[in-house]
Amino acid sequence: MAFALRAFCPLLAFAACVALPLVARAAPVASDPIALAPGEYRWLSEGPWAGPIYMVISIEKQMVHVYDGDRLIGAASVSTGMKGHRTPTGEFPILQKRQWHRSNLYSNAPMPFMQRLTWDGIALHAGHNPGYPASHGCIRLPHAFARKLFDLTRIGTQVNVTTDRLSPALMVGTLVLEDPNDPSSAIVTFTPVEEAVLAERPALPQAAGKAERVPALKVDPAIFRPRLMR
Repeated sequence: MAFALRAFCPLLAFAACVALPLVARAAPVASDPIALAPGEYRWLSEGPWAGPIYMVISIEKQMVHVYDGDRLIGAASVSTGMKGHRTPTGEFPILQKRQWHRSNLYSNAPMPFMQRLTWDGIALHAGHNPGYPASHGCIRLPHAFARKLFDLTRIGTQVNVTTDRLSPALMVGTLVLEDPNDPSSAIVTFTPVEEAVLAERPALPQAAGKAERVPALKVDPAIFRPRLMR
């Protein structure tokens, strides 16, 4: 019996060595579908899209997520502003779109598929994407991604630039923007959103037999209006 066990032990050890890699191959660790290298992008849906289209850009993660309503439809690596030219955070509507554009601030640099976020030089556009903040404040996108995104958006599409968050946020409010120095600039008007009003509560029974009506509660829409932060 002892001899049989001694002879069988090497076989057990060999089987264990062979079985471990087989188990690892049978149950691989799923990779993050949105983990992207510098310059990479991914569309998770080819449409059609119901809208509204909305995007969130994370400075810390150097990523942009594009949403159709609350559904993630695309992601790409980005390059935001370097030290001394930090990309401003906040909620921005797209103010202007030009397929071929050159910077009037930085040596006439090309900015293909430009989508302007502020009138002082911040925009989305195709550009070099090294995987870290390297621009003068703009958000650089992979070229093919920028081209498709350009076709997908419109004047007024919301862009939320955050420190780290990539999840969508509430998009309501009314805002009109115009460049006083450019007569050809577009005036962006958001569709007014009605105030959220809670229904009046049922009358409360009173000792005297009379019911006192509680005033309806209202949410101040001003707190939801997008603000430009420079």
